[in-house]
Amino acid sequence: MKGNEALAEAAIRTGVDAFFGYPITPQSEVLEYLLQEDAQKRTGMVVLQTESETASINMVYGAACAGRRAMTSSSSPGISLMSEGISYLAGAELPGVIVNVARGGPGLGTIQPAQSDYFQATKAPGHGDFRQLVLAPASVQEMADFIPLAFDLAFKYRNPVMILSDGVIGQMMEKVYLPEPRPRMTEFPEWATIGKKPGKERKRITSLNLIPLEHEKHNQKLQAKYRQMEAEEIRYEEYLCQDAEYIMVAYGASARIASRAVEMARAKGIRVGLFRPVTLFPFPAPQIEALSLRVKGFLSIEMSAGQMIEDIRLAVGKNQRVEHFGRYGGLVHVPEEILEAFERFYMEPHGH
Repeated sequence: MKGNEALAEAAIRTGVDAFFGYPITPQSEVLEYLLQEDAQKRTGMVVLQTESETASINMVYGAACAGRRAMTSSSSPGISLMSEGISYLAGAELPGVIVNVARGGPGLGTIQPAQSDYFQATKAPGHGDFRQLVLAPASVQEMADFIPLAFDLAFKYRNPVMILSDGVIGQMMEKVYLPEPRPRMTEFPEWATIGKKPGKERKRITSLNLIPLEHEKHNQKLQAKYRQMEAEEIRYEEYLCQDAEYIMVAYGASARIASRAVEMARAKGIRVGLFRPVTLFPFPAPQIEALSLRVKGFLSIEMSAGQMIEDIRLAVGKNQRVEHFGRYGGLVHVPEEILEAFERFYMEPHGH
């Protein structure tokens, strides 16, 4: 299956209650798959093509208020339009899943793959002091696997979760084992707005609080939740890092390509390993810091001008060398040029 189709099928099997989305390349197959007659017969999911991405995220907000599993998907410019709604979800402590199959920018840019939304996903998905969990799939299999995981995390923390994919993973086709079907929700969280019961107080969900001290306490509660995420939810993969003298760091499609560059380096007798962050927030900084104590340098490989490299530098400190190699504007790097860049930085005298 295509990555986008595997993700959509996983949503059906996860018992998602509602999907709201708007077409945009390279993620339109998600909506198209869910709107197929066969998919509609197999699920009671509400699937709606909305009038805009702004409408999509606000419908996710509404369904989440009722304690339902709700999600949307889009690509880079569309996610920008959702930023206010994502902040509302975080502020109101509501679970929701947002999928970004990223493309090149800025502006309308290109419909080709990119990883230039890292800052948007991890640093500024919307206004205010909030964070969202970010999962970065590197295969069609993970596109499917991360849907049930994302909903589990969203409901565990009552917080939005983003799956940050890219046009390569969304459009490529691979074999995939689909998740076991989950039943649709029949019991809903105690906080859900599903009607006032006799003798019970009316439930109220909002991200608005005009009393500063109360709002500060709310923000302190949110910050404690984000610290819990950092303590409990870091996910990563290491490849040939045990004896490595140098580490390549890459996520998503870039990690797939970099793994081949690592093998090519090993064939030349250069001890290089690959570290793949699976969660971009929380970022696996402690694990990268531990590697930095015994290796000679890092190379951040991104389909961008360099964004994740800032988190790597924060993790390793100013005395460890960290270089960047990227392609952007919709161009995808190949293993040979990654290895060439690594050798230019680290194997040649006065590499730069």
